[in-house]
Amino acid sequence: MRPTLRRTDKLAAIPAFQGTGESLGRANQIIGGPGQGSSQSLAELLERVHEPVRERLDRVSASLLTLREGESPYLTDMLDHVLTTTGKQIRPALTLLASNFHPNDGRKPETIAAAVELLHIASLIHDDTVDDSDTRRGRATVSSLWGRNSAVLLGDYLFAAAATFVCDTGSIRVIRRFSDTIMQLATGELNELGVAYDTRLIRDDYLHRIYNKTASLVATAAEAGVVLSGAPEPVVRGLKSYGHNLGMAFQIVDDILDFDATREEVGKPVGKDLAQGIMTLPSIIAIERYPDDNTIPAFFERPGDAALLRRAVGLVQDPAIIEESYEEAATYCRRALDSVAELERNPSLGALEDLVYYVMGRRS
Repeated sequence: MRPTLRRTDKLAAIPAFQGTGESLGRANQIIGGPGQGSSQSLAELLERVHEPVRERLDRVSASLLTLREGESPYLTDMLDHVLTTTGKQIRPALTLLASNFHPNDGRKPETIAAAVELLHIASLIHDDTVDDSDTRRGRATVSSLWGRNSAVLLGDYLFAAAATFVCDTGSIRVIRRFSDTIMQLATGELNELGVAYDTRLIRDDYLHRIYNKTASLVATAAEAGVVLSGAPEPVVRGLKSYGHNLGMAFQIVDDILDFDATREEVGKPVGKDLAQGIMTLPSIIAIERYPDDNTIPAFFERPGDAALLRRAVGLVQDPAIIEESYEEAATYCRRALDSVAELERNPSLGALEDLVYYVMGRRS
């Protein structure tokens, strides 16, 4: 049975989350998960998130595979590579959970959930291509297997496929929101490239960028699901706000893990973002705390200097910097929980709460 905790207890406990390997253990203490700090506990938490929509997620996955029908072997091989490996499915699960607060037949939310997942996959393919990444989470990228040109075209194909799913919902509101989200994703990535190797970036710039590159899609995932369920506007606003704040927390934790996790956990070298000149929240805090004695500007002036990179990464790994970064993520987690506090209590609300703790506790 899922443990019952008062929401106020959860809110009070979230700021206690810290990095340096403690975040998952602390998350399990809050949610009553089995074991402390084990990957199995995190997997079980994700299972609880999926549980209310498991069968519907399976139908969404099956609908994605229909893209392979009638295509050439070359395209089919690439589609198999990106569509048959089940990821965490956080975004389509969020769409389906958000649709469970108003009676509906489920068909349109499942359609938009497929579109959300395709958009996410397409954006990852393009990101990996732009970043010249050979692997993602330990698995070869499309660009490393089939080349950059094919990777860009596959991403374009999936963007277009996502658009056809969105059109099938027949909702102009959702179509418009989806189009806006594609522009925001591109804007976020372009802005990231535009400020590379620039230590003058401030927190507000960073927060605006991560909203565009990450939180915009998470917000749309929630908003589209609840809109297509026919729920009243107060419910729509609450779930959209939940998605916005969850997405912000997700990206902040992702940026923390670039310094606070191991290569095995995140599937990339520690400090890779900094090595590419990308200023994220932990490195911005490091500049704020140590404006004069700081190796980050020196490394940005000599980006090929491995010794300077090691020193810069070591500076950002200061436990106080990691803790402050987790506290910022916790602020968005509290806002996410507040956004859905007045919703009807049902299994999907419990899953949304669990998803907040999964985001705070994840190590990959």
